[in-house]
Amino acid sequence: MDVITTAVTAGAGEGGVSAAYQMLKSRLAAQSPSVADAIADVEEDPGSRSRQFALSDALASAGLAGDRYLRAAARNLIDEVERRRSARTPATAKLDGAPDHAVMKVFFATDRELSGDRHPARQFGSVRGQLRYGSCEVSIPRDHRMGEMESPSLLRLEFRQDPEQHVVLLSADLAERDSCLAELGQSIAANGTRSALVFIHGYRTTFEDAARRTGQLVYDLGFQGTPIFYSWPSQGKLSGYILDEANVEWTQADLAAFLADVLQQPDAEHVYLLAHSMGNRALAHATASVIAARPDLAGRIREVILAAPDIDAEVFRHQLLPSLSAVPNPLTLYASSEDSALRASKAVHGYARAGDSGVGLVTAQGVETIDASKVDTGFIGHTYFAEQRSALSDMYYLIQKHTRAAERFGLQAVEGAMGRHWTFRV
Repeated sequence: MDVITTAVTAGAGEGGVSAAYQMLKSRLAAQSPSVADAIADVEEDPGSRSRQFALSDALASAGLAGDRYLRAAARNLIDEVERRRSARTPATAKLDGAPDHAVMKVFFATDRELSGDRHPARQFGSVRGQLRYGSCEVSIPRDHRMGEMESPSLLRLEFRQDPEQHVVLLSADLAERDSCLAELGQSIAANGTRSALVFIHGYRTTFEDAARRTGQLVYDLGFQGTPIFYSWPSQGKLSGYILDEANVEWTQADLAAFLADVLQQPDAEHVYLLAHSMGNRALAHATASVIAARPDLAGRIREVILAAPDIDAEVFRHQLLPSLSAVPNPLTLYASSEDSALRASKAVHGYARAGDSGVGLVTAQGVETIDASKVDTGFIGHTYFAEQRSALSDMYYLIQKHTRAAERFGLQAVEGAMGRHWTFRV
């Protein structure tokens, strides 16, 4: 990794508050919009190796990686990080002999094209490819904190991902469709709950990001079934919104085929579908397509959870919701008025999004809408479903205890002109 990328990762890992970091960031952003976008991506998840590589590539493309003045500023920032690190108290060694980390096996399907790189974080690119199946391994550190997706921080002199300390994509192995589905079916039959959870990521997400997030989510939820994720060809960067929109529409047929494969597993009696952001567009359309073709499979869908859905609110109400009415239980929709990503989407499209809890809050028969504004404290305000303890706790009771919104202790009902919804108690 080049010294500038290393320095930016270090500064972002400590919150981006130091003067040396802000000076380097300003100089880089002034030279190249693509570098500015790549820095923003690293700031959101400094531990993502794919985002670090994307920044390094952007620096090289802009001709900045070798700039001696920028390199000098980068070294100054790294020196500052190291000085701060040297003043810290060393971590206490583990003495009880307990395992350093858990390893979770996660099944996946993706229609990203292979990149030609064998590294798990870079194996799948951001262009369209054929639908492929496989499984991967994700590590969860022993001292994992609920709601966090631990990543390396140069503030702690962590230059590489370490399974003992970070959520890491350890491997990603492709398999032939039939053999993968056979193994998936065996996992569902053997897990004791005959259940599976399928996660569909949103905008600005790499394959690595999706795998790590799935591991973190199912671990924090204590989910005992089989974890699965579907990764469509998101660009994984801030500037990729328009192309992501095109690709999330393109992927719907592939996702429908994959969901049908999962739902047709003989022992898949309880399938939980969870999507985030733009991924909800693919999930809603694909699920409706599967139900239309195979109405008998609708009863296997235990829950549909829509987290911060970047879907036109009126399209959701009048076109998608009727198509999903065959799902046995109400849909769960997490919305927020503090979601800056959805506000930006509304500005682009001109219409309210289903995940916005403002004036156009979606309330409807067959939907339990949760206003997460009170727990949405992040800078981006778009990943509260996976990072806020109260949201995770709420999903825990929904998935693990099968408790409806009216019975979950962390929620309080609000009667509005358009119907009932719920907010978090604070």
